[in-house]
Amino acid sequence: MSNFTPSQRKWFQRLGPGLITACVVIGPGSITTSTQVGATHGFALTWVVLLAVVFMLTFMQLGAKLGAVSSRSPAELLTEGFGRPLAVLIGIGTFFISASFQFGNNLGVDAAVKEFSRDVLSPETREAVLPWLDYTIVAFNGLAIAFLLAFKNLYRALERLMMCFVGLMLISFALNLGFALANQAPAPEATAQAAGAPLLDFSLLGLVGTTFVITAAFYQAYLVQQKGWTREDVRDGMRDARVGSILMALITLMIMCTAAAVLRGQSLKNYTEVSSQLAPLFGAWGRPLFCIGLFAAAYSSFLVNSMIGGFILADGLGLGSRPDQPATRALTVTVLLIGMGVALFVIKAGFNPVPAVVAAQAVTVLAAPLTAWALIWLTNNKQIMGEDTNSRMTNGLAWGGFALLLAMAAYTAVAKVIPGVSKLLSDTA
Repeated sequence: MSNFTPSQRKWFQRLGPGLITACVVIGPGSITTSTQVGATHGFALTWVVLLAVVFMLTFMQLGAKLGAVSSRSPAELLTEGFGRPLAVLIGIGTFFISASFQFGNNLGVDAAVKEFSRDVLSPETREAVLPWLDYTIVAFNGLAIAFLLAFKNLYRALERLMMCFVGLMLISFALNLGFALANQAPAPEATAQAAGAPLLDFSLLGLVGTTFVITAAFYQAYLVQQKGWTREDVRDGMRDARVGSILMALITLMIMCTAAAVLRGQSLKNYTEVSSQLAPLFGAWGRPLFCIGLFAAAYSSFLVNSMIGGFILADGLGLGSRPDQPATRALTVTVLLIGMGVALFVIKAGFNPVPAVVAAQAVTVLAAPLTAWALIWLTNNKQIMGEDTNSRMTNGLAWGGFALLLAMAAYTAVAKVIPGVSKLLSDTA
């Protein structure tokens, strides 16, 4: 017999969209960045994560409220208010951002499988099968496509799968943190250095960017509509967004604290270096636990991230926004295939992904602030929201997040896009 009362069971069972969004936000990029910041700055910059989560929560609640109050899709509402070009522009920008993230998700799955193989295969066997392990991402993308096409009620299946992945991440990274705290506490001198870390370092915008993912917050409206929530369910949507945001903060902080406790002062460039450093510290369980968490984070993002790009572009083009419509699934598969293709080129052919990364960064400079502005406008429009328009406090937080996205866009343009384009032009000259 269940220990939950009917009201508790109803609350528990109605969670969903926020958990799905948490899964797509906690990906390989988030894990790598959190580990790097923890190893470099110790515990001093946990406030950055909390600030990013506050802004992410704000926009997730905007998306949830919009999806519950309006029966029409966001792109339809934007098209009615400003014309089709704006909806198309947001759709294309989101598509490119998702394709870029998908490339990272594929590399994360590839790294998790290869690092895990170190602990389950003998050196001779691993050496023999290593060339074939490069193609595991093909199998996992095939599974993702099969999942996308097999279920009639895609949302319900996705919700259950993401709950499993959230559980895996929580258990894996919590155990990693437990090992870290039991094996090695931060040295006093490290703590002193951490206390002197700069309060604002624009290189830390990467940490904010992997936690405050505006396209995922925008997609919250679509998830809420797929869940079937209406105006009467707005309170559930707010609670669901808060739970998802708390999970994001908890997992990110566990990863940062693990790095702060045992990897302080080390230069860590990728997931492989992180797992290699954990192995001698935690013994036989260190690397497998980290790899399980990394795999859950990367693969949980596979479908949801590709759906964000595919669904929002299809909606922007006026081709539909529901899972049962051919255009949404076709464009989602396209995002999956682009991410897999670029990752395979990098792994097998040593392909230089810089041009693709620069192009994605250039799109992000425009698309991220534009998407945030669109969500603020939609949720302040009385013709759409009625009495459920934003409060002053919500608008204050939302415009603060918008300003942060503009700062991130300016930094990306100056520090990444312009130098990247100049280098590409000089290389081709």
